[in-house]
Amino acid sequence: MRISFAAVFQGKSSKAYVSSVAHGTPLVLSLELNKDRDVERIHESGINTLDIEPVEGRYMLSGESDGVIVLYDLENLTRKPSYTCKALFSVGKSHPDVHKFSVETVQWYPRDTGMFTSSSFDKTLKIWDTNTLQPADIFYFEGTVYSHHMSPVATQHCLIAVGTKSPKVQLCDLKSGSSSHILQGHRQEVLAVSWSPRHEYVLATGSADGRVKLWDVRRASGCLSTLDQHNGEKSKASSEAANTAHNGRVNGLCYTSDGLHLLTIGTDDRMRLWNSSTGENTLVNYGKVCNESWKGLKFAISCGCNPEFAFVPYGSTIAVYTIFTGELITVLRGHYSTVNCCVFQPHFQELYSGSKDSNILAWIPAPREPVLDDISEKSLPQQHLNPAYEDAWSSSDDEG
Repeated sequence: MRISFAAVFQGKSSKAYVSSVAHGTPLVLSLELNKDRDVERIHESGINTLDIEPVEGRYMLSGESDGVIVLYDLENLTRKPSYTCKALFSVGKSHPDVHKFSVETVQWYPRDTGMFTSSSFDKTLKIWDTNTLQPADIFYFEGTVYSHHMSPVATQHCLIAVGTKSPKVQLCDLKSGSSSHILQGHRQEVLAVSWSPRHEYVLATGSADGRVKLWDVRRASGCLSTLDQHNGEKSKASSEAANTAHNGRVNGLCYTSDGLHLLTIGTDDRMRLWNSSTGENTLVNYGKVCNESWKGLKFAISCGCNPEFAFVPYGSTIAVYTIFTGELITVLRGHYSTVNCCVFQPHFQELYSGSKDSNILAWIPAPREPVLDDISEKSLPQQHLNPAYEDAWSSSDDEG
């Protein structure tokens, strides 16, 4: 029997999804593959993208390389210690509006669970009605769509930024259904886009041309700045590297939760942290961050942690870094193949990851005090390991 979304989401606003985690507690230190929690296996091919809705943190979307989209309920309705996160519904291969090719990005509408979006290599961006599982609107593009993003804080606009095979950044307006607004400045395909969580009109874009640009979409000229890894010291830069963020394709970028910094990753095996106000490279050294993906890389940044962490797909593992020191804290192992994406659930400080192996794994804080001494340095890339790191944490009372 097919259950309607109206029934699933009815009354959700009155149902408190209470976190058992104190805000600011560094439980990320003890993340481990949870043997008591499974995510129902629906996908038959690689999982490229995940998103958890920000209203309750209860419902998760996934998109796979065969075009299928699945919606999961992460809540433990059985109240038993061991349970499976059930798939509620899917846009499967038999659905008349299923994407024809790989789904690269899924995102919930930031303000409620009644709508979500998906984009694909089939050159479309689709706006879905969650209750009917039908597209409310479809935007068509001339080239492959690598990434899209809606602002988490916008109140004055309903723009979706879209990165495609074209060097022009497309802005689609949900209100008018138009995609005529474009941002010009990149020289090659746009692999990653992200709106600032601090300023609703500020957008960051990363391209195969090695450049990261910050835009104010209200300005006619558009581009506010082009990030320079050398901070303007041209004497240290070759002509080719001048005014680039990376010496390779920029295929991932993500703002910190306060919007004050931007983290970028490129195929030069480097990750860089930028002051989003000044555009300055903070020169935090993360060491070698292997990145062989030719398309967008969906990494995640924590929220509600002090300090903040980055979760970066690293082959078949996920590398966990402290953002402001560059330390590699641990590596999460459990997937059998390349990890393509991960998403952080801030209510319980949990992580979910999707892989080419068709599995979604749940990484849950262990019910014990975090101990790092039993982690073998040989199991980690040899960089920035601090065995005494657990002593450096501040309590939740220290968080300002």
